[in-house]
Parts: sequence; structure tokens; C-alpha cells
Amino acid sequence: MSTLFGVPVDAAYHLVLALTNVLTPVLGGPAAIAGIIIVTIAVRLLVSPLTFRALRGQAAQARLAPEIQRLRQRHAKQPDRLQRELTALYTREGTSMFAGFAPLLVQWPVFSVLYLLFRTPTVAGAQNRLLSRDLLGVPLGSHWLSGAGILSVHGVVFLSVLAVLAAACWYAARVARRALPQPAPASRARAGSARAGSAPAGSARAGRAPADAQPGSQALTAVGKIAPYLTVLIAAFAPLAGVIYLVTSTSWSAAERLVLAARTKPAAPQGLTAGPGRKRPATT
Repeated sequence: MSTLFGVPVDAAYHLVLALTNVLTPVLGGPAAIAGIIIVTIAVRLLVSPLTFRALRGQAAQARLAPEIQRLRQRHAKQPDRLQRELTALYTREGTSMFAGFAPLLVQWPVFSVLYLLFRTPTVAGAQNRLLSRDLLGVPLGSHWLSGAGILSVHGVVFLSVLAVLAAACWYAARVARRALPQPAPASRARAGSARAGSAPAGSARAGRAPADAQPGSQALTAVGKIAPYLTVLIAAFAPLAGVIYLVTSTSWSAAERLVLAARTKPAAPQGLTAGPGRKRPATT
């Protein structure tokens, strides 16, 4: 392989092939699949500090999104002032605008190496022997659309693996949505609007900010619902070995998000809970 990732792909190939040969006397045919899964998990463990850092950065960006929107509206005609305010905000919160995706960019070459390994027919100047192994008689180098049909063994195996991948994508997206800050209840939003209406004109801007930010939030929500399933679309055109890698990696991502969500439960917003000795307002 003469690409930029040629040397690391060759090294990863020899590692997975050696592990497959070790597991073959124990597992037989599925040894190559076990090798793909083990190496994928091992790599994900190695880069997990970067992953958790990126996930925390994404959570911080989502939490600060309303305040960032207000600053952009308030200083739309003062770019220098806007930049200073944003820098001060990120400094106070201990994060940055790059915290959510910079660690992911560092991981991208690693995951690219693995994906290339499981989809390239020729590695280290010879045939990729991993792709000659099979799952229930379906070669790991075969593609879904090149099989005998949906009702054949080839089609059923691919559809089953793709269904597992879709379920993993759905669960990862669900965990990600649950980790995001939740909007205020409608009743509190209406109460805030009513207070803003009776407040002086200078303070009414703060009451309108959440409504102004709503269209952008809706767009981000729509993109967030669609984006995870792009992995399934990519897998539909990948060889079976690549699909197994994507299933393993996506499932691991869902587990990482679940662990992070359990570790960093968001604190209750101010004013939603009554402190010691503080009475809740009476309701009529």
C-alpha cells in the first residue's frame, strides 16, 4: 500500500493476523472476527482519554450555546468585543471552542488506519488474508450489494450485522441526547416571558434570547438525529470486515458516552430546587 497510511496499515495487519492465528486453534473460523473486535477495542481503550475529553468539550459547548448565542446577538456589530467576551466565557468555564472536536481530529488517523485495513484487498504487497476468512460462510471481503440476494445466506448475514450497527447508532445517539442540557419547562419559559414583558426595556433582551436561539437549536437537533445513521450508509458499501469494525467501534462509543453521562450528572439549574430553609413559591 503506497498511501499515507501504508506503514501503519501494514503494522496493524500483521498484528491482527498474528492474533487471528493464535485464536484459530481455539475459535476456528470466527478467529478473524474475534481478532478484529479485540484490536478495535484495544485501540479504543488507548485513545479513550482523548475521547472523554472530546465528549466533555461537546457537553460544555451545548451547555454554553444559549449564552454564546446571546453574546453573538448583543455584539454582532462589534467583532473584537465579541471575541473578547467569548474568550472570557470559555476561560471562566475552563473550556474552549475547539474542545469538542480537536481530540477527535487527533484520533482520526488511528481510526482511518483500522478502517483501511478492513477494507483493502492488498496489504504489505500481498493479498489481505483477513478478508479471505468468513462469517457463517460469507467472506469478510465480500460486499452486501454483490451477494446473491436479500434472502440468501449472504444477504441475511449482512442485514443482521447492519441491524446491529443501526441499533448501536440509535443507542449512541440516544445517550448523547440525554447527556445534553435539557431546556427549561414550558411553564417556566412562559413565566420568564411574562416577567420580561413587565421588566424595563433594557432587561427585555435577556428574556427574548432563548426564543431567538431556538431555530439554531432545532437545526442542530435535526442534524444530530440524522448524523449517527450515516455510519450505516457507509457500512452498506463496505466489506463485511469493515462492517464488523464499525459495529464494534460504534458500540464502544455508546458505552463511552454512557460511562461519561454516569460520571458527570448535570447539577440542577439555579432556582429549580429549594435550598435549606428556603420555601418554594406558592402556586395558585
